[in-house]
Amino acid sequence: MTDTDPARSVARAHTVKVPEDREGQRLDNFLLGQLKGAPRSLVYKLVRSGQVRVNGGRAKAERKLAGGDEVRIPPVRLGDEAERGTPAPGLLQRIEAAIVFEDARLLVLDKPSGVASHGGSGISFGAIETLRALRPGQTLELAHRLDRDTSGVLVMAKKRSALAELQALMRDGGSGGGIRKRYLALLAGRMPDGTMSVDAPLHVGLRQGGERHVQVATSIKGVDGKPSLSHFKLLERRGGQSYCEVRIETGRTHQIRVHAQHIGHPVAGDDKYGDPEANRRLRDKAGLRRLFLHAASLEFALDDGRTPYTISAPLAPELREVLDHLD
Repeated sequence: MTDTDPARSVARAHTVKVPEDREGQRLDNFLLGQLKGAPRSLVYKLVRSGQVRVNGGRAKAERKLAGGDEVRIPPVRLGDEAERGTPAPGLLQRIEAAIVFEDARLLVLDKPSGVASHGGSGISFGAIETLRALRPGQTLELAHRLDRDTSGVLVMAKKRSALAELQALMRDGGSGGGIRKRYLALLAGRMPDGTMSVDAPLHVGLRQGGERHVQVATSIKGVDGKPSLSHFKLLERRGGQSYCEVRIETGRTHQIRVHAQHIGHPVAGDDKYGDPEANRRLRDKAGLRRLFLHAASLEFALDDGRTPYTISAPLAPELREVLDHLD
């Protein structure tokens, strides 16, 4: 049986034919659209266990689908909206207030630190789920992701065509006219003047409990690390720390945080890859209680370069206060 309605019951297995306008979408993201309300962790479990099939065969979550592919959706019982609940009023208000740009194709948040890009791993509602609750009936898809503790520019696509074009630009990277990503970060210690480029492959592994851990590695257990390139430019030194602009030409998981650790200047406030003693000093001296990493701007162009966008978000107030205390 073939069905193209993502809102249908998923209490029994059925097959969905991938529409032509979904060409190039990752399998995991396609499944999230089909299994409305399913946590991402469940989607990955279904794929890993082989219950999801593409054209009759097993597939990985990151597989890029082609128009006309047939995807087997296994039986999954999901609670209805009432059982899943809705985002808390405070979160709805925070996300509504965080919208910094919107047009017919895009909606952009200045995502607060502490809010996940999407739900999963014990988080019921991330930014995208909260926006969908605010805009019922409107199509909204994440064009990219930010770490939960990173604040700043987060782009959602309101049209499938815009999503496909943005994802193609993401694959092009930061050079050659792709998407230019600019971050602001406070790094521990004194960085040298000028710009330091870090060209180091990153390998994503899983720790016990499913937590992702990233490290610089050419290869681990036969799995190659992914090429990753970051540029750290010193803006000024504050209180023995280095306030930097960071531009990345690839968008790997935890890329800036791991590259900063790799050069011996971890991001301030990073409780995963950072320096615990430096974090304690900054908390006591400057009141830093979060990761000092902010996605400050994105530059790109849609319509084959004819429609340029420059979207920015100012440094979060609590991070400005930290800098002021470090004078």
